[in-house]
Amino acid sequence: MTYISAQPELSTSWEDICFPVEPLLLSDLLPDYDIIATDRQKLIVGQLAGGRKTLFGIQSADYTIIPNRAIQEVVDELIPDYQLLIKHTNTGEFSISIILPASLSVGTEQLQRSLTITNSYNGKTPFSIQGQSLTALLDPSTHLGSSVYRNVCQNGLLGWADSFADLAAYQTWLGHWAKGPQKTPSAKTPSASARPQRSTPDIRKLHQSALTIPLFQQQLHELLVDHLTTGVTLTATVYDQFQQMDMASSHENVLRKLPVPVQLIKQARERLRLEERLLNSPPSCWLLYNAVNYALFTARSSLTLNDRYRLDERVFHHLAAQAYA
Repeated sequence: MTYISAQPELSTSWEDICFPVEPLLLSDLLPDYDIIATDRQKLIVGQLAGGRKTLFGIQSADYTIIPNRAIQEVVDELIPDYQLLIKHTNTGEFSISIILPASLSVGTEQLQRSLTITNSYNGKTPFSIQGQSLTALLDPSTHLGSSVYRNVCQNGLLGWADSFADLAAYQTWLGHWAKGPQKTPSAKTPSASARPQRSTPDIRKLHQSALTIPLFQQQLHELLVDHLTTGVTLTATVYDQFQQMDMASSHENVLRKLPVPVQLIKQARERLRLEERLLNSPPSCWLLYNAVNYALFTARSSLTLNDRYRLDERVFHHLAAQAYA
């Protein structure tokens, strides 16, 4: 199905995405009609400041929307000092970066640790933390990955390698992945085993359709506490490898082979040239990855935010396979 074209907009204020949103039942709007299509009976309607009411999606009758304000309340309670950068679309999709004071080095660059949360009112991009859905994260064996913020291009980079126990395990998986995409494993880690165990019924309770916002906020609070204690990550090690890999003679060939639409590759190429000048640096695997990430999350496209993240993950693994070849 073709999806409406949208271009992510930048914001640094919760108010730009915390506008009123509510579900409306079709039966209330159309009381004189018998509605046969029982699989889609609830309209998700938002009221943007200064704008008309917007119908973002039509969901099942027992679908529960997660308002962005509910996310903000948990974040503000847990994190007293943070910067906010939001990428959102007029189709009701939100990528929320909570930028933390802690930093890490990649080459000569200083990156800031961050927390990346996605949400949507149109149902196209599921709620996730660090690229993982609540369904996955509520399994105690699943480790909440990392994310970092790169100020040069306002990129939010997710920890796509963090689910692996160590670099050797990741390199082994990359060898198989290079022969054909493989599912990323959910590795048990010390932080995951230390997490309070949740029973299977508790997981079902949260993910049944009758989700309550207080229960959602309680679980979100627990998951964010886990993240705030995360130390050095495997993905940061991969970034260092990217930074050391000179691609002056090979970047054009690598760009052409990336699993990204041609128009976005063109924009990534332009961004790469700009960063070479800004940083006075030859093209490296690190700059190439960031150029593609920048194109993915700034370009007008029919890709949903969820599609963009999935492509970013594939590009990361594609480049890592070459970096460790």
